[in-house]
Amino acid sequence: MNSKTLKKVILVGYSGHAIVVAEALSLLGYNIIGYIEKQKTDSNFLELEYLGFENDEGLLKSIKGISVFVAIGDNQIRENICMHFEEHDFDFITVIHPKSNVSPHCAIGTGSLVCQGVNINPLVTIGKGVIINTGAIIEHECKIGKFSHIAPGAVLAGNVVIGKSCFIGANAVIKQGVTIGDNVVVGAGAIVLRNLLSNSIVVGNPAKPIKK
Repeated sequence: MNSKTLKKVILVGYSGHAIVVAEALSLLGYNIIGYIEKQKTDSNFLELEYLGFENDEGLLKSIKGISVFVAIGDNQIRENICMHFEEHDFDFITVIHPKSNVSPHCAIGTGSLVCQGVNINPLVTIGKGVIINTGAIIEHECKIGKFSHIAPGAVLAGNVVIGKSCFIGANAVIKQGVTIGDNVVVGAGAIVLRNLLSNSIVVGNPAKPIKK
């Protein structure tokens, strides 16, 4: 199959996180025609073409009709840029790594990323623009709000609810049935045994709040 017959996509953002996305896209058979960033990057893993900045109206008109994927790890920046492209009527793709294990009985929002080694079990609902990073486990009936990031190795036991724009750190564990509000940060390795209010920051085992 040559590049002309592959599905076209443009990466928005081209840092370390985008490299992970780009590799998954290549394995899924996409033709990444270039990347959009504030400026051209010195490190170009896949030798992609630099297309320009997302606020360039001329650029946006020239690429209309090509799907995009916002490959940015920061939740707030990712949401802002997704909103920008939504306002310009762009379509987003959802990226599910071929070496992940995703139940057919779950729902994953547009613009979300499921990385290598992830396990997602039945009746899970994932909002748009979510990152489920390498090796995370999302058990049955969990709900994850839009633009949240579940970091590598994190475990969500069954029936966990995660609000929007949350960050669940690497190797953190969320106990079954726990509900976490919006804009919550759970530190790496934390063990969350109780519900968390919106805008909390917690660390440790068991997880306890810290001041911002």
